[in-house]
Amino acid sequence: MSPQEKTLLSLSAVVVLGIFSQWAASRIRIPSILLLLSAGLLAGPGFGWIDPDQLLGELLLPVVSLSIALILFEGSMSLKLSQLRQIGRPLLMILTVGVLLTWSMTTAVGVWLLELPFRLALLLGAILTVTGPTVIGPMLRMIRPTGPAGPIARWEGIVIDPIGAILAVLIFGAESALSKAHFQSAAVDAFAGFLLTTIVGCGIGATSAWLLCLMLRRHWIPDHLESPFTLMIVVAAFAASNLLVHEAGLITVTVMGLLIANQSRVNVRHIVEFKENLSVLLISSLFILLSARLDFAAVARMSWRGPAFVAVMILVVRPVSVWISTMGSGLRRPDRIFLAWLAPRGIVAAAVASVFALELSSAEPQAEVLASATFAIIIGTVAVYGLTSGRLARLLGLSHPDPQGLLIAGAHRLAREIALALQKEKIPVQLVDTNTVNLRTARMLGIPVFAGNVLSERLQEEADLGGIGRLVALTSNDEVNALAARCFSELFGRANCYRLASSKEGHERRQASPEALSGRLLFSSQATFDALSHLIENGWTIRRTPLTAEFRMENFRERYGDSAMVLFVLGAEGRLLIASADAELSLTAGKTIIALTPAESV
Repeated sequence: MSPQEKTLLSLSAVVVLGIFSQWAASRIRIPSILLLLSAGLLAGPGFGWIDPDQLLGELLLPVVSLSIALILFEGSMSLKLSQLRQIGRPLLMILTVGVLLTWSMTTAVGVWLLELPFRLALLLGAILTVTGPTVIGPMLRMIRPTGPAGPIARWEGIVIDPIGAILAVLIFGAESALSKAHFQSAAVDAFAGFLLTTIVGCGIGATSAWLLCLMLRRHWIPDHLESPFTLMIVVAAFAASNLLVHEAGLITVTVMGLLIANQSRVNVRHIVEFKENLSVLLISSLFILLSARLDFAAVARMSWRGPAFVAVMILVVRPVSVWISTMGSGLRRPDRIFLAWLAPRGIVAAAVASVFALELSSAEPQAEVLASATFAIIIGTVAVYGLTSGRLARLLGLSHPDPQGLLIAGAHRLAREIALALQKEKIPVQLVDTNTVNLRTARMLGIPVFAGNVLSERLQEEADLGGIGRLVALTSNDEVNALAARCFSELFGRANCYRLASSKEGHERRQASPEALSGRLLFSSQATFDALSHLIENGWTIRRTPLTAEFRMENFRERYGDSAMVLFVLGAEGRLLIASADAELSLTAGKTIIALTPAESV
């Protein structure tokens, strides 16, 4: 086999193993990072199929740095500045006091347990201040915690990554002063460097975001080039920042993504969706490459110290840092406990540790411990938190085993009327739509909304789905309704995904496959979007009717007629049942009907 063929085969293996691991993890519902690491270890030190150093050579470190920048840019576009009103104080404390506590305690554990020199332990502590947004996001999507804990964890995962990476760079740069025990000089240099890095990163990030939004608003960029042009601006801003100040680029891309996502003058939804797909490819490939560089012998040399280090980080370092940093922050005890048990590490920690282990390998014999210990932390934290955080959230009352809330696709008048009726019954609702007029009207009525495409993965990542366990697809597009039901079947379960009947349901059932017609038929087989909208426009009203021994379903039909359509039924215990064409509801005394009734019966 020629060198060119071997290189092509190795590159293909990286992409194939990465994407296949993501797919397999989604099928068996485990964190994808576990399969990615396993695949990389087998393909690298296991069977020798992939040698990243030989494959990329001197390009390895630049490729890793640029990929991390794009991942952070995509992640920062999921952050909403409006959330800071609720979580600003505890988040700030975690990002300052919490980081310092994690850094100092991890350094101490590195010296005591891993027997590292102080300067290496200090570097390891800086690396492990980060958490993994690419791991936290899917975990939160599955757990769907209520309250501020979810947004805080998401914000921490994104914002803390450049902070931790920059701390590691500054410690690495101050190594000569540390080796001579000039701690005061090292501290001053580190603080000055951090301040300069932050100023340069924020300045270039804000300028780049303003420039891109200006060009988009004035239509200087053709529609089909908007996503590639955005990618170009991000790469250029990252490179320019790094040329001015080492690693300022990570702050640049984070600030840039945050500002672009939170402006309202231009629509960047399609750019976000493009970045989602790119991020999946980058994360998959990076984990394969970095784990393929691990040395089994170095991991084995850690012996019992590796698992012990992971245990101390999970059981002591994270709980202590969160508990102390959130004192007086206003967070409730359940939120603090949940945050204390959620700090999985991910791709940023792996990348930074691998970079420094490579750069220090010739001068520092124990440099290999940086990568070994970091990957042990990644595997341990992802496994432990992935298996236990959902159960903990339910025990703390932050997540419900049977959430009653509805995610409603559409924010038109029909959807708003249904949402208002359910809100009166204390049922959580969330409307999702792309129509700004519909969204604005819903907000004015006090209905929670999400601006975006119901089919976008961004919805499951960013929307507050705490207490929500079912999808009701009410859009005017039959195909979107069916696809939405299919999309959310993995999250909510097929039995909890409903869609309106198609206006051509009979024809579709003959022509389309069952997969194309995903979702249970909502209300009845005659309940199409056009039919229900026509009734609402003609004065029909959604009203609440308790059933009693004196006023039974027969009395309801006598008063409102056979045309009245039962939409929902509330049980005595507050459980919401949704009317559907494939199941008959039990309408007995003690239950409450929410129905669409004729205008003359109001």
